[in-house]
Amino acid sequence: FSPQHLDDDTVSGSNWITEDNVQHSLSQTTKTTRKPYCGYMQQTLSKREQVEQESLLAAIQWPKPPDGKIAFAQSTDPTHSDFVIVKPSRFFKVGDQLEVLVRMKDFQGKPKQYGGDYLQARIHSPVLKAGAAGRIVDCQNGLYKVFFTLLWPGEVKVSVSLVHPSEAIQVLLRLREERPDRVYFKSSFKSGRYSETTECNVCLPGGLPVCNFTDLYTGEPWFCYKPRKLSCASRISHAKGGYLKGLLTQEESLFFQSDVNIKRPILSSGPDSVIVKPNAFTDSSSMDRAEDPTASPSGYYYEDQWRSRTHWIHNFNKSDDITECLQGKVIHLFGDSTIRQWFEYLTAFVPDLVEFNLGSPKNVGPFMSVDLKHNILLKFRCHGPPIRFSTVFSSELRYIANELNGIVGGRNTVIAITIWSHFSTFPVEVYIRRLRNIRRAIVQLLDRSPKTVIVIRTANVQELGPEVSLFNSDWYSFQLDSVMRKMFSGIAVHFVDAWEMSVAHYLPHNLHPNEIIVKNQIDAFLSHVCPLQT
Repeated sequence: FSPQHLDDDTVSGSNWITEDNVQHSLSQTTKTTRKPYCGYMQQTLSKREQVEQESLLAAIQWPKPPDGKIAFAQSTDPTHSDFVIVKPSRFFKVGDQLEVLVRMKDFQGKPKQYGGDYLQARIHSPVLKAGAAGRIVDCQNGLYKVFFTLLWPGEVKVSVSLVHPSEAIQVLLRLREERPDRVYFKSSFKSGRYSETTECNVCLPGGLPVCNFTDLYTGEPWFCYKPRKLSCASRISHAKGGYLKGLLTQEESLFFQSDVNIKRPILSSGPDSVIVKPNAFTDSSSMDRAEDPTASPSGYYYEDQWRSRTHWIHNFNKSDDITECLQGKVIHLFGDSTIRQWFEYLTAFVPDLVEFNLGSPKNVGPFMSVDLKHNILLKFRCHGPPIRFSTVFSSELRYIANELNGIVGGRNTVIAITIWSHFSTFPVEVYIRRLRNIRRAIVQLLDRSPKTVIVIRTANVQELGPEVSLFNSDWYSFQLDSVMRKMFSGIAVHFVDAWEMSVAHYLPHNLHPNEIIVKNQIDAFLSHVCPLQT
C-alpha cells in the first residue's frame, strides 16, 4: 500500500489526536494557512517556546515569486545569468571584502524582477588548495550581492552556482508542508513464527487503527499502523520504507533538471578573479572572537587544511596525537551517517583503537571501539526516528535527549551530535521540537557537569539530482542548519562547520564528504576536545 494523501480532514478526523484545540491556536498565531499535520499539531507549547518557534520560522522565511504560475521560460536560467566583480582591478589585500553582483535572467534572456533563487558561492585558489564560502544577500529584484572576506594572498577566483531557481524553491516548500509522507517508514512485528510489517511515520492519515509509539520522556511522536493480528508491543524493528514517486506535475519537473537548473555554474561577464596582496602586519586580534555559529565565513582552507577564524585548529596528523588527546576519555557520537564517518575515520586511523563487534547491522550500529592501553572508549549511536536506516532493532531505537540524560558527564566525557538530513522531508516544526528536546538535555548535562565537552557538527552540502532534490535538497538542509545554529547559540557547545567545509572545498559535493574533508572535521573536533594551552 502507498501512503494516502494528507487531507485536512484526515488529521482532525482521526481518533488519536487528543488535543484538537491546539490545531486552531497554532494556525492563528503563526499567521500562515497551513495544512494541519499531526506530528507537530499535538504539541502544547509554552509561551516561551511558542515565541521562539515563531521567530525561528520567521527567520527562515523565503522570498516568494509573484502570485500565479510562472512558465518555465520565465524561470531563472543560470546560462543566461551572469556575475560581475565590483571594482575587480582595485588594490586588494588580505582581510579586505570582495563584493560580487549576480544578475539573474530567464530562458529568454530577460532580467528577473524578483528574488528567491538559492545560490552557493566560494572563492578559491586551486594552486594553493585554498577556498572559502561567500555570504549571499538577495536584493529581491533579480540581483544578488555576494560578499567574500579575502583571507590569503595570491590570485583568487570567484565561483557562483545556482542550486535551485526560485520557482523550484516554491515546489520544495509545497512538498515540505503537504507531503511529509514522501519518505515513509515501516516496522516489523513478530510473535513466535508469525510476523507482519506495517507503515510508520511521524504522522499517518487517519481511518485505520494505529500503534502509538510516542516517546514518554520527550513526547516525540511516532506511529505505525496496527498489525492485523499482533499487538503493538510485538514491534521488533524499524526501517525505511521508501520514497514516493510522481510528486511533481509536468511543469514543476522542468524546474528540476540536472544539466539545466540544478547546481549549475553562473559565469562571469568580466574578470572572475582578483589579485590579493599580503597584509603588511598580521592581525592576531581576529582570533579572539567568541565562537559565533552564525559568523561568516567561519573559516577557510589553505593547503587543504581548514583554518577556523574563531579558534586555533591543531592538525592531528599522527595517530599518536589523537591517542594523546583522547587518553582516558569516553567519546559519544550521536546522529546520522555523517557522524558515523567520524567513528569510521578514528577507528581506521588510530591503530590501538579497535572496534568491538557488538553484532550490530552494518552501517546502522550501535558501534563501539576500544583502546584498552590508553583507556579510550568511542561509541556511535544513530538518532531516533525519523531515520532512513535499514534495519534498526526497536530496542536500539533511542532518542539523543534520553541518551544524554543517562550520561554522567565530566572532563573525560566528550559528546558530538549531528542531526539534520533525515528531517528534510518534514515541516520545520518537527525539527525544532527535536532540537528543543536535545538542547534541554544538553543544558541539564552542562549544569551537572560543566566540564563536559559538547560539539555540534553542522549539516553539509551534497550532490543533487532531480530525485534527491525533492527529499534532501541543500536548500532543506540549509534551512534546518540555520534553525540549529540559532537554537544552539549562547549555549556552551562548540561547532564544527561541516557546511562551510563542504562548500569551500574543491572536491565535488557529496552527502558523505571525502576523507580529506572528514580529516579536517576531525581536526576541528579534536581541537575543541584538546585546545592548545596557549
